[in-house]
Amino acid sequence: MSQARTAGRTPGEGPLAGVRVVELAGIGPGPFAAMLLADLGADVVRVDRPGGPGLAIDPAHDVTNRNKRSVVVDLKAADGPARVLDLAERADVLIEGYRPGVAERLGVGPADCHARNPRLVYGRMTGWGQDGPLAGSAGHDIGYIALTGALGMIGAPDAPPAVPANLLGDYAGGSLYLVVGILAALHHARATGTGQVVDAAIVDGTAHLTAMIHGMLSAGTWQDRRGANLLDGGCPFYGTYETGDGRYMAVGALEPRFYAEFMELLGIPEQAPARDDLTRWTELREAVAARFKSRTRDEWTAVFADSDACVAPVLTLREAPHHPHLAARSTFTEHGGITQPAPAPRFSATPTAVRTGPALPGTDTEAVARDWDAPRLSTPSRNPQRKVCP
Repeated sequence: MSQARTAGRTPGEGPLAGVRVVELAGIGPGPFAAMLLADLGADVVRVDRPGGPGLAIDPAHDVTNRNKRSVVVDLKAADGPARVLDLAERADVLIEGYRPGVAERLGVGPADCHARNPRLVYGRMTGWGQDGPLAGSAGHDIGYIALTGALGMIGAPDAPPAVPANLLGDYAGGSLYLVVGILAALHHARATGTGQVVDAAIVDGTAHLTAMIHGMLSAGTWQDRRGANLLDGGCPFYGTYETGDGRYMAVGALEPRFYAEFMELLGIPEQAPARDDLTRWTELREAVAARFKSRTRDEWTAVFADSDACVAPVLTLREAPHHPHLAARSTFTEHGGITQPAPAPRFSATPTAVRTGPALPGTDTEAVARDWDAPRLSTPSRNPQRKVCP
């Protein structure tokens, strides 16, 4: 890494300090992946489109744009692609989340970028991937996880599958796999001088997350139906129970010694033998449920505090930051009046932090043009719009 690339940097900005990332604005998993790279210290420049993306929240509250800088470029204008290519020439990574072929039609596809910068890691974030029968189709998290079998595993057996927000597909199967791919490709590029395209499809990543379940299915230890297995709520000592005040406790007392402590503290040790008798699991579940209904969530939380029974209260998003353990670890932080998850994971030598709040569209154009030596970025567009449909 050249001295010029690190000039002006302050210590403690994270292990990716000095890495330059161009993010072509989108929604969902692409911005989250770019946020993670920014949290790790990369200089992420978000290229916003005039008018912003669809489904966007108030930019001042969009935490996925923290630690980034923003410029506005109209890629449909005649000189729009050249402005982005100027950034790509000076970048280590580019992230885009268009449907297959759109970036190419806009003039900022992998071939265009690699012609200017052969070392560039070009990250592509889609739901269906760059090829296959559904590659050109619209979609969202719920459809992607539905086809992989993951959605069908979640929920009670006598109810529709439960929707896990968009955490499982967009962020776990999408963003995190894109970041892993980018970091691997960046390592390769620095060793060889050659960049490449990273095709991160949510269907691929979500399917990959089910690897252990497929192994259990093959071994005959997992039934291919909902609510009938050890880890999907089918087991009475691995699930959630309603308390007397309408809240919930989560139970994960799988191992025998944890289970024994759980039953003792719950106050029904006489039911403990039912653990190993599947024919008595309905009886056990009813006994556990009735017992939890006898006290409030906070009362049960106090009962199981400092134990190895593997029981925890089910907290809301607003409650979570105040839990003593999470508060002690500063798992959540506040920046600019917004309570939000702190960067993760943690590093002993290159600590991370929320350095800046959400980047507002276009506010950093002059600074990026200067810092990246891309003067064309800050000059007004002089040409009429091209008709390019993404």
